Amino acid sequence: MRHVLHAPVGRRSAWASVALGLLVAVGLTVFAPSPDRGSGVSAGLPSAAESVQVAELAKQLPGADATSALVVVRRDGGLQAGDTAALQQLSGQLAQVAEGGRVAPPVTSQDGTTALVAVPLSSAGGTEALTGTVQAIRADLRAATADLPSGLTAQVTGGAAFTTDIASQFDGANVTLLLTTVLVVAVLLLVTYRSPVLWLVPLAVVGASAAAATALFAVVSRAFGVVLDPSTGGIADVLVFGAGTNYALLLIARYREELRREADRRLAMRRAWRGAAPAIAASAGTVVLSLLALSFAVLGSNRSVGQFGALGIAVAALFALFVLPAALVVCGRGVFWPFVPRVGSAETSLTGPWSAIGRAVVARPWRVVAVAVAVLAVMAAGLSGARLGLSQTEQFRVEAEAVAGVETLAKAFPAGASDPARIIVRSTDPTVVQGVVDTASAVPGVASASAGRQGTGLTEVTAVLDGDPGSSAAQATVERLRSALDAVPGQSLVGGSTADGLDVKVATEGDLRVVAPLVLLVVLAVLVVLLRALVGPLVLVATVVASFFAALGAGNWLATSVLGYPGLDTGVPLLAFLFLVALGVDYNIFLVTRVREEVPARGTRQAVVVGVSVTGAVITSAGVLLAAVFTVLGVLPLITLTELGIIVGIGVLLDTLLVRTLLVPALFTLLDRRAWWPGALSRAQRHRGGAGDDLPPSASAPELATHP
Repeated sequence: MRHVLHAPVGRRSAWASVALGLLVAVGLTVFAPSPDRGSGVSAGLPSAAESVQVAELAKQLPGADATSALVVVRRDGGLQAGDTAALQQLSGQLAQVAEGGRVAPPVTSQDGTTALVAVPLSSAGGTEALTGTVQAIRADLRAATADLPSGLTAQVTGGAAFTTDIASQFDGANVTLLLTTVLVVAVLLLVTYRSPVLWLVPLAVVGASAAAATALFAVVSRAFGVVLDPSTGGIADVLVFGAGTNYALLLIARYREELRREADRRLAMRRAWRGAAPAIAASAGTVVLSLLALSFAVLGSNRSVGQFGALGIAVAALFALFVLPAALVVCGRGVFWPFVPRVGSAETSLTGPWSAIGRAVVARPWRVVAVAVAVLAVMAAGLSGARLGLSQTEQFRVEAEAVAGVETLAKAFPAGASDPARIIVRSTDPTVVQGVVDTASAVPGVASASAGRQGTGLTEVTAVLDGDPGSSAAQATVERLRSALDAVPGQSLVGGSTADGLDVKVATEGDLRVVAPLVLLVVLAVLVVLLRALVGPLVLVATVVASFFAALGAGNWLATSVLGYPGLDTGVPLLAFLFLVALGVDYNIFLVTRVREEVPARGTRQAVVVGVSVTGAVITSAGVLLAAVFTVLGVLPLITLTELGIIVGIGVLLDTLLVRTLLVPALFTLLDRRAWWPGALSRAQRHRGGAGDDLPPSASAPELATHP
């Protein structure tokens, strides 16, 4: 272990560690395969879900790999003869790309304002081929309507168009996300260190760890068949950059303190490493274990976020612990220019602003607790009347033709005409099939139902719903439809995109009930081991949970009332809970472990002042940086990711500026030695005295290391 501790900073081993880290990052990037990214954003429902069973049974029907694009044209005053003629001519042209070589004639609405043409397409060629076909159809539509009088709306929507628009929205989005994240991290590091040189070192190391993690994502994706869709990759990249930069901030802060009392920079780094490594390892371990709790989720998308995120955090921690120390030692003291730490230079003082905050909190803990709890409660009130779930047309944060087409279609046809529900009947008996059609047609919310394709022992019935595809109203109709069909002879299953969304919602709610307690147990167990106490860890977990609800409420209010989003996406609360509890508790770990170190000599009250004083600046910098990095998710085109970035950003700031700075110190002051029960510190002699009454005006670097 001694050799391991010395390895990153020796005269030769430091260079070897930097070279090895660079070699790993470059080698993995060059030789790793491309990941399996699937198409769009895949929820990964289990095989037992009814919508999944419908999709599997539908493969046995003719045209199993078919999807559809809907060409929609509308003129508010009524379609003209030229409009209809152009659409009929286009229908003949589209037969060349249609599955089976046939396209049904245009269907005109009763009011004569809207017409649509359903174009069956093959999805066998994958997303890329389907996207090319849809783009060609859109080009043909533009050409066919170019010479018509103005006022005509012409759009392509339907399942194939949504697949195309999702894929196109993510084109280049991950590159934009990465560049924006790097820029945000670079600016904040430059502001934090006020050095034109120092910020380059952690940024380079974190960038290398992100590159290595991305390459490992691809290896894992191909080796184990795990889909790395664009949203999963984006979230994992943000996690690596945010956590890796936090670890770098903590290590560098401790290293700078050690340089002020040690002339040998290698010895200073060894001491800094021994002091910071346990806290970094505990932080990374907490997040990794919490993310791995998602392995118990039902949805494949949640499992992949947990698995790829855990892998990324582990890589970031390894680079921070073994490559960053070596890089700093290789660069020498000059890397801190112009604020180069010299032996005997000014040290951290207990008379600074963070010390003043600590003293004020300890002096009036009840008042601080009351104010902090009131602020959290007011923010949590933003959850009142929250709407959970977004329809198919509400997923995009930017304009998409497929969405606009559905809105145009809904003006003259039932809203669900663009994406009807699919009912698979395990029978071809005409009487049984007609019974299913009649029952489905009688369900409130179903505009019409009709029998379609047949295969061996199977019949497909399509049901057009009144509600927008994926909306709460449409999902409620699917629930009524399933209940009604349970009483009809012949087993019937209801699927389609709306049913898929309903099953995802139910599975997500189940995942939240399973994963959330597991995450809390993981965090509590880590805290109990670190602090060797029970009461203190329970308090910390409770404060982080309170912070989550406050962030969720504030995020919901901001997303719906300020940004105008229709509601929170179904998957947002679970991921926000995971990230806020796992990441938010880190800052409390850094504070409270430092407080615990001081308790034997000073007592809990004075130890709280010391802990707030010496961890305030670096933890605040880390929290602000992490919050900023998560808000970068807003550059991706889906509302889900924007909402997640907003909520996690707000929650991290709450944990950093309110919970860690005010609420936790106040609670530990009130609990005093009871916070350490049943550990040995709870049985120690109570330290008497006022809030920091016997603290020296300043302390030496050994006494005030910025980290445990």
